Amino acid sequence: MLSTLYALMFYAATVLIVVGVGAKIRKYALTPAPLKIPTTPAPVTETGVVLRMLREVLFFESLYKSNKWIWAFGWIFHMALWLIVIRHLRYTIPGTTPALLNFLQPFGKYAGFAMVLGLAGLWARRFLVDRVRYISNPSDHLILALLVAIGLSGLSMKYVAHTDVIAVKAFMSGLWTFQINTLPTDPLILIHLTLVLMLMIVFPISKLLHAPGVFFSPTRNQVDNPREKRHLAPWAAELEK
Repeated sequence: MLSTLYALMFYAATVLIVVGVGAKIRKYALTPAPLKIPTTPAPVTETGVVLRMLREVLFFESLYKSNKWIWAFGWIFHMALWLIVIRHLRYTIPGTTPALLNFLQPFGKYAGFAMVLGLAGLWARRFLVDRVRYISNPSDHLILALLVAIGLSGLSMKYVAHTDVIAVKAFMSGLWTFQINTLPTDPLILIHLTLVLMLMIVFPISKLLHAPGVFFSPTRNQVDNPREKRHLAPWAAELEK
């Protein structure tokens, strides 16, 4: 019964996050950008925009220029999170784990510590920096608490109380084919999975949407060519017809 319950919750959470994020991306894509507002100095070619976006996504270029210590904690957290997500694919892919995932396992084990460290720095910022503390609301703290709890519960399963990872892999990989295998009932794995489910549910309605939203930011994705080419939003072009 417990395995069936968690399977149903994962299916529901997956539908919510896919549909919710998809709807938000559609809204972002359809929102008109009537003004040329790239943050200067901005690239003057589309290739330059792509390179700028890559630097922003991979290295947080604008944050680095703005505040070095916030950049350090933010970059550490995000890169550790990516490594953790990739490492966790071993628990969802049916069959033999690919060689690349096996190679990343040792690094992923320690990425959990880096993730919690980065989150601790970002959370401290909301208390120690006056202007950030002023604009922070309860949802900001709850999201950070949720992410920290996910990290700590995951580390606890690795270094404090082990769970049956083979059974976890059988359960998670079986969901792809709607096969519900037995999920271990260890308290830590149930807490960890519950927290992940909560994150999946709140993701489409939280500030975590900055992940896909950065690609639709006109200050980053626009070419700085207002003198060479007239910028006209689609809805404005319709009015001129």
